[in-house]
Amino acid sequence: MDNRMIKTEAEINFMRESGKLLAQVFKMLDSYVCEGITTMDIDTKVDNYIVDALKARPASKGQYGYQFSLNSSVNDVVCHGLPSKTYQLKSKDIVNIDITLEKNGFISDSSKMYVLSTASSEAKRLVKTTYEAMWQGIKAVKPKARLGDIGHAIQKHAESAGYSVVREYCGHGIGKEMHEDPQVLHYGKPNSGLTLEEGMIFTIEPMINQGSYKIKTKKDGWTVITKDKKLSAQWEHTILVTKTGYEVLTLREDEIVL
Repeated sequence: MDNRMIKTEAEINFMRESGKLLAQVFKMLDSYVCEGITTMDIDTKVDNYIVDALKARPASKGQYGYQFSLNSSVNDVVCHGLPSKTYQLKSKDIVNIDITLEKNGFISDSSKMYVLSTASSEAKRLVKTTYEAMWQGIKAVKPKARLGDIGHAIQKHAESAGYSVVREYCGHGIGKEMHEDPQVLHYGKPNSGLTLEEGMIFTIEPMINQGSYKIKTKKDGWTVITKDKKLSAQWEHTILVTKTGYEVLTLREDEIVL
């Protein structure tokens, strides 16, 4: 095993601070995301808040040549949606806002679904089920569990509700780098894959589709959409493996652990 997967106590404390700051970003957004604003408005608001209020850095900006501080994935966009100056959120939309934040050299990563006022009951059900699936994966985290246990828990919950799990994108180790080992698949078999150890930190971020799990990337080279144009939802948290289970480093004040 790569020793960098196991964080020291000092590194864990830096990650806790980064995670708490990122939770504050979403708290700020809760009263901001609404019908009529553009996803670029959200990007600008987040960038300014992270830099000016939190004295931190939007870690996505400049990573892999990316120009923005967040991904904004609306409706059938699975992930990596680019902020737009022209697209104004509509009352029926669902949108995933995915943000990374670096403080003291350590990065946290989280995303949240925002459901606008007249979104359909089908859209709301997808968003709710995806949130539940993420928590099923989180609750599988403990020392001596295996990565396959996480993926299986997510897949079982999503598919039992009639949805599909995107295969091409996964959770990942995180720390000084945005993407570290291990890779955390959101589907799989129990008792398979890497054994978890205390001190590991990684993201769990299932992307769940209303229809088929098949996806395609748009010509911009970033935006990933469902092939069948049906809705997709995603939630994400940064997770620490503790001595007895897990700690959600990016937990928000409004959340109830499922």
